[in-house]
Amino acid sequence: MRTIVLLGSTGSIGTQTLDVISSRRDRFRVVGLSASGGNIELLARQIVQYQPETVALSRASAAQDLQRALYAEADRRGWNEGDYQLPRLLLGPDASTELAAAGADVVVNAITGAAGLRPTLAALAAGSTLALANKESLVIGGRLVTQAARPGQIVAVDSEHSAFAQALRSGRSDEVRRLILTASGGPFRGSTRDQLTDVTPQQAMAHPTWDMGRVITINSATLVNKGLELIEAALLYGVDYDDIVVTVHPQSIVHSMVEFHDGSTIAQASPPDMRLPIGIALTWPDRLADAATPCDWSTASAWTFEPLDSATFPAVEIARAAGRAAGTAPAVFNAANEACVEAFWAGEIGFLDIADIVAACVDEHLADGHVPDADLTLDAVLAADGWGRARAAELAAGR
Repeated sequence: MRTIVLLGSTGSIGTQTLDVISSRRDRFRVVGLSASGGNIELLARQIVQYQPETVALSRASAAQDLQRALYAEADRRGWNEGDYQLPRLLLGPDASTELAAAGADVVVNAITGAAGLRPTLAALAAGSTLALANKESLVIGGRLVTQAARPGQIVAVDSEHSAFAQALRSGRSDEVRRLILTASGGPFRGSTRDQLTDVTPQQAMAHPTWDMGRVITINSATLVNKGLELIEAALLYGVDYDDIVVTVHPQSIVHSMVEFHDGSTIAQASPPDMRLPIGIALTWPDRLADAATPCDWSTASAWTFEPLDSATFPAVEIARAAGRAAGTAPAVFNAANEACVEAFWAGEIGFLDIADIVAACVDEHLADGHVPDADLTLDAVLAADGWGRARAAELAAGR
């Protein structure tokens, strides 16, 4: 039985991870959950159902609300006092990092954004297998994360990177020619730049395939998410940025492909269901039987692929430039984008302003203040993250 710590348990990946575990309690034991405190009732239900030993809550002020919600949930189930045990509570901004360092067999990092970096490093230092859904921690941490990990210690939860890992089993690393990273194209696929001028946050949230949180969904609309995934792929699999191609695949059935030097291309295909890559991450290097429903080969279907329109959606190429520069540049790319997503959601900037401001922040940082890979430290990454957010907010205010 594998012990599991789940960071970000009330989010989209967190709830789907628990769904995978729920019918396999003989294989997995949840020993820790963490959440921000934004959905206390859901967290209370998870605690009562899975009985973790420890719960981390980043918003300490929500502790009393959680206790009341736990008692209410137990009462709803008709439990008497003594039928359940309250978990140990870790409170504050470092609570998830402390939980990640507990030494579970697998730590699933499903926290959103740069806040996942310290927990990622803590899980690696503790020797846990890191099931990484928080791509931002790898993107901004770069060499700090890859050098902290032993071979095979990081297992990607993103469907695209899980697909790469599966396809790469088909050959040796020196036989790989390039990686083909697929993108659904988001809700605005086929639109021109002029047509995106007046896009609203609600329109950007209407993803055609996936049901995700606000930041990831808007990132998918701008294709910033694909830029982050490009950097993640280069770091995870040691492939040069020039050898990673992004192609638009609206059906989201082929999750990514690996092209080998003999001309073969190996694709991983499955219906869009995150339970499959989650299952693989929990049991890697093995597969989890019946984690998701396979493709229906008795029904006619068509899979299409088309080139990415980089003029309308420049985020991937901005990310490629930041990734090549390495060091603190990816941290600025991610931080500026997170600030811009919030400004867009608040109605302070337009949809097209997001990529424009991110590009301006990256260019400014590379001209003055960039710390190269050779000198990279955690403090430098965090400083770049803070600068990127502040500078993006300044530029957003000027719009």
